Order: sequence, then structure tokens, then C-alpha cells
Amino acid sequence: MKKIQILFFAFLSLNSFAQDVFGKIERFEINSKALKNNAGENSKPKVSVYLPPNYDNGTQKYPVVYYLHGFTGTDLINENMKMILDKAINSQKIRPFIFVQADQNTLFQGSFYSNSSFIGNYEDFEAFELVKHIDSHYRTIPNKNSRGIGGHSMGGYGAIKIGMKHPDVFSVVYGMSPGLMAFVKEFGPNSNSFSELQKIKTVEELQKTYYPKVLVAVGRAWSPNPNKPPFYCDMPFTYDGEKMIVNDEVLKLWHQNMPVEMVNDFAENLRKLTALKLDWGRNDAPRFPVQNMMFSQKLENLGIEHYAEEYIGTHTNKIWTTDGRVLNALLPFFNDHLEF
Repeated sequence: MKKIQILFFAFLSLNSFAQDVFGKIERFEINSKALKNNAGENSKPKVSVYLPPNYDNGTQKYPVVYYLHGFTGTDLINENMKMILDKAINSQKIRPFIFVQADQNTLFQGSFYSNSSFIGNYEDFEAFELVKHIDSHYRTIPNKNSRGIGGHSMGGYGAIKIGMKHPDVFSVVYGMSPGLMAFVKEFGPNSNSFSELQKIKTVEELQKTYYPKVLVAVGRAWSPNPNKPPFYCDMPFTYDGEKMIVNDEVLKLWHQNMPVEMVNDFAENLRKLTALKLDWGRNDAPRFPVQNMMFSQKLENLGIEHYAEEYIGTHTNKIWTTDGRVLNALLPFFNDHLEF
């Protein structure tokens, strides 16, 4: 009987240890003041938080990484993402930190992490409201030197834009394949995207597309027009037959939100960051290598320290994988530059 008891308690100890080496996910809803709107958008976004192993068993305070999802994404930290986060800590690629992802999906599947008089102030929600909530509900190190922001695609764009506007909130920034950095290729004025959108007359038609739907999501954020149904936004480029017409006022609004165009105005803010990195896949859609090289070149020309890397991959094949960018590049970058 004594031998059985010893084996039983040994099993319990091993089982407890096995549970301790894995983090956990908490998910909740925020009733946001920043996201109040008259456009029918959700103002109570869900937020998912990864808490590192042994979080519940101690008093340690942790840095926080805010991760911004891409177009069509949500807050959900799925099992694969959790596995990568656990693996990063268990393999000692990183020290434990808190990882936060908030839902920035909209009726047209993306907020572009921007403030909008129509759909809500998503930038303010991410940079202020969410940060305040996390700092008040979790054991964080509540200062900019222990706070990073990163993301992929639309989220990479959001991380760079929010980071360059709010270096007093975030000190370390990592954009993976950031999108809409400039008007190029598929989203350039001479692509088919704007002319294709002009032919679409209903929301139902629009939802079946990709590039035109992205343009509407962007327009509702950057150049909303509450008096212009059914999409309630203005475009910088329209067409009269094959002739392109430029709306200078709207174009200015879009340029104010495109990092390649923003660099000169926010150069001093960028210099305040502890560390900045962006990367992109060589075999990604044509716009990504072009626009991110443009951004990196402008940073270099202004003497702004940063890291820029092209890797062999597509837009999605090496992100949340065991050989991918999150595990082997993004998370270690935050580990190296945040204060613990």
C-alpha cells in the first residue's frame, strides 16, 4: 500500500509540473468608449490574453506584447498560436511575457487600426483603452520600455503606424509583411482595384470580392462619408471611362495614414523607439516587397535605426509555424529589446 501511495503522489507531482510548463488563455469583452459609433460597428470587442506558465503561482510582473491580427482576423489565440508561444518559452527562445490580441474586425473585415469619425477610434482603443485595461487587470510592468507592439499584414501596418505615433506607449515595434504602406501594385491607382470597386453597387456584391472590399474598409476608416451609401466612404481615385480622376482632398487623407508618406512628419517619434523591425516574404504578393523596401529606404535616408529583412516565403506560409517568423524572429526580437 505504501508503494502505491508513493507512486500516486509522484504521478500527481509530475502531472502538476506538466501543467505548469504551459501558459493559459483568457478571453473577455471590453465595453469600449473609443469605439462608440453610428456605423453599426461592434463597440464591445473581445480580447484574448496569453498568460505565461506559472503566472497564477507567483507575484512576478511581466512585459506585454500587443499583437495585431490581419485583415479578416479576430482576437482569437488558437491552439496553434498557443503552442508557438509555449514553445518559445519552453525552448528558452524568450523569457515569459504576456501576449495580447484584440478583435479589430469590422463589417468589412478590418479597421486598419485607425481613428475614424464614422466607424470608431480603433487606434485610440489599441494604444490607450486596451493598454490601460491590461495594466489594471494583469501583473504587467506598466511602462513603455516593457511594452511592445507587432502584427502581420494589416496588423503589421497597424503596429508600425501606432508605434510611430505613440513612442510614449510602445518602445519596440515589429511589422511582419505590413500592408498599405503606400499606393503600389495591387492597391496603386493604375491597378484594377479602384475601377473594379466603382462597378460594384451593393454590399452583397462587395462581400464576394477581396481588393475592392479592402478599399472600402480603408475608406470607412480614412475617408468616411456618412452621406454616401451603401459603403459610406470616398475614394481617392475614380474613373470616367478609362480616365483616372484624382480627388486631392481624399488623397491627402489617405496619405496621412500611409507610413511611407508619414515618415517625414514622425521621424522624431521613430527615433525615440528602442527598436523597430519589419520583414516581408520574397514570394509574397507583388506589393509587399515594393512598399516595404520603400519604407525602409526612407527610414535609412533619414538616419532612423531599424532592421529590415526579406526572407524566402509567401504572405502566410512562414508566420505561425515552427520554422516561421513569430517563433524565430518576432518573439525573440521583443525578448532582446524589451525590459524585463
